[in-house]
Amino acid sequence: MSQQIPKIQKVVAVLWPSFLTAALATILFFTTFDPVLLGELAGYGEISRLGGYTIGFFLFWLLTAGTCALTCYFQRPCDKPGPLA
Repeated sequence: MSQQIPKIQKVVAVLWPSFLTAALATILFFTTFDPVLLGELAGYGEISRLGGYTIGFFLFWLLTAGTCALTCYFQRPCDKPGPLA
């Protein structure tokens, strides 16, 4: 009998670890780089530090959520291969 994992548990298994990882990445990245200076160098004009931190956090969260989702996807068992023709 196959036990199904609830969909909300699957979503939380991706979003929660990626949230924590994004928070750590944001702290480490912006300890080294100033978001105001990065915005000027990239040609985006004037950006507030809080805006830079927010954009950076959500980009890190998107990146880490994608990698967590891929990890969950690749953990699924494969179909049994059929006979070779």
